[in-house]
Amino acid sequence: MTHPPEATSMQTASHDSILRRWLERIYLGAAVLGAVCIALICILMVGQTLAREIGIATGAVNDIVAWLCAAAAFFTMAHAFKHGDFVRVTLFLEKMGEATRRKFEIFSLFVATAAVAYLAFWACRFTYQSWQFNELAQGLLPLPIWIPQMSFAFGSILLLVAVLDELLIVLRGGVPTFVRLAQERHAKGDFSSDV
Repeated sequence: MTHPPEATSMQTASHDSILRRWLERIYLGAAVLGAVCIALICILMVGQTLAREIGIATGAVNDIVAWLCAAAAFFTMAHAFKHGDFVRVTLFLEKMGEATRRKFEIFSLFVATAAVAYLAFWACRFTYQSWQFNELAQGLLPLPIWIPQMSFAFGSILLLVAVLDELLIVLRGGVPTFVRLAQERHAKGDFSSDV
């Protein structure tokens, strides 16, 4: 039994919509996790300052804060990329015609995909090797180092998914999400992200 082309395209659009919602939730969830890491850094730093005042040793807190800084950066990368919060050189692209700009966007996203895939591969391999050799952190807290390194691996993989997501959007003829969201902000009179 064959389905009419309209039904097939509606099913594809429905699947794309479901996948899009899940991806957006994952990007947002990782960004929230990054924000939680930043809040924990604040709490730990204030707590460490107060503990030092009353003579409590807090050396291991520095290790945890360092790991949380890395986790906050890597967890938020995909969300920041999708929302145009990465530093990008767009002045050059804005001066191009639509067809030329699209070619340069595709080329840029292919290069970004290759670079981020390289990063994700080595992040995962590095984390796996730390787990395989049961490597411990060298600071005051002898934690298996693969535990904090997981944020590096997960964040890199999620950024790769986000870059591939943008590449597919552009290859299908769509406007990159970071461009669309910037246009929506500009239409509302919000130019704060451009400063």
